[in-house]
Amino acid sequence: MTDKNALLQPDRGQKATSLHLVTKDGFAEWSKRLSAGQRAALAAQRFEGAAGETAIVPEGDGWFALGGVADAADLTSWCLARLAEVLPAGTYRLEDPAPGRALLGWVTAQYRFDRYRSEPAAEGPRVLLTREVRGIEAALAEAAAVELVRDLVNTPAEDMGPAELEAAATALARAHRAELQVTKGDLLERAFPMVHMVGRAAGRAHAPRMIELEWGDPAHPRVAVIGKGVCFDSGGLDLKPSSAMLLMKKDMGGAAHALALAQLIMQSALPVRLHLLIPAVENAVAGNAFRPGDVLRSRAGLSVEIGNTDAEGRLVLGDALTRAGELKPALVIDFATLTGAARVALGPDLPALFARHDATAEALLAAGTACDDPCWRLPLWGGYRDYLKSDLADLNNSPSNGFAGTIAAALFLDRFVPEGVDWAHFDTFAWRPVAKPGRPKGGEALGLRAAWLMLQRRYGG
Repeated sequence: MTDKNALLQPDRGQKATSLHLVTKDGFAEWSKRLSAGQRAALAAQRFEGAAGETAIVPEGDGWFALGGVADAADLTSWCLARLAEVLPAGTYRLEDPAPGRALLGWVTAQYRFDRYRSEPAAEGPRVLLTREVRGIEAALAEAAAVELVRDLVNTPAEDMGPAELEAAATALARAHRAELQVTKGDLLERAFPMVHMVGRAAGRAHAPRMIELEWGDPAHPRVAVIGKGVCFDSGGLDLKPSSAMLLMKKDMGGAAHALALAQLIMQSALPVRLHLLIPAVENAVAGNAFRPGDVLRSRAGLSVEIGNTDAEGRLVLGDALTRAGELKPALVIDFATLTGAARVALGPDLPALFARHDATAEALLAAGTACDDPCWRLPLWGGYRDYLKSDLADLNNSPSNGFAGTIAAALFLDRFVPEGVDWAHFDTFAWRPVAKPGRPKGGEALGLRAAWLMLQRRYGG
């Protein structure tokens, strides 16, 4: 297995293959420095300098590599990713611009999920030398967080149930000397009734639980990070069709994002009091599964009529948000693979972002743009609160009119966040259906790095 920490190394003059970046507009001028034979080699490879193009150019007894980018003066996170995917194993030195945030893509491009392969890929690593020594640690930390999300989401539900999410949180707590508390069984039923009700049909093997981790100086601002941990979603008694169930191992993608963000916070010693909460359940079918029409009592005391058992994520998040709010946080951020409506509206690449405070939303949007992890704000439109009305209870978990499903889900969550608390909600896909440079098909972190950069800017990390 490749040592990810070895993929970026300080440039101390080691022997390395040269790597040059060019743009399509500047390629003709740049190529004048080449010999006729070298230009012929590029022509044979149909290299014109367009973004994403790569080529190998003979030079003496060796060769150098060439990559096309849109803007050599402003590299994105993914400008070096295609090169890291296709170049031969070896050590490279970028000769022209400083790599900047493109260091991330060099690492994430070499991610492989081979846990279930009998013969993992044998190709060696591509190592990049850089003089931006201070950028190495940050890039490796972010890449490790992204790859943690990918690993957790890519793992099938049989090997990534509530117990395995607890194990991941336990490992994180041990690594950073954090406090861990796990609530399950009879105590879970009393303390987090909606988490218990959603997860009880999964039985002992995948028993529900609330996972909480606390870390940092209590005198620092309290930041709660919450992740939806539905390890598999059958839809419950409102059973999903098989086509919709196929990807439901990824329904714990919110929990994966929350764990990864907590890792970044603790690893960097960000001056906050971190409160990580993961309601971990499997939404299964059994004789004791909760039913359409049932009325659940929440930790907040609100009663919830079940309009659809497949709208279970907002239920477990409701109890988690209530618990976080009890401790008076300065900021709450939650991640959830919550609604298909968000994907219809925004597609797979853009997480839907909701926030109570404009300043927080603007900070997250700006951070996402700055680090190539974009998100898109949708409104907490109060005019749709009537969609959540119930004839029996305080709330219905699933409006039947089919309108504004993503907004309605966010408004449901909003009822469980105490008034005045600064809260942001990411409805993320956590999956990439089609590979892009540095971003293979499969589990993916979407919104994670935007949240991380915003936290660094706000709390001075």
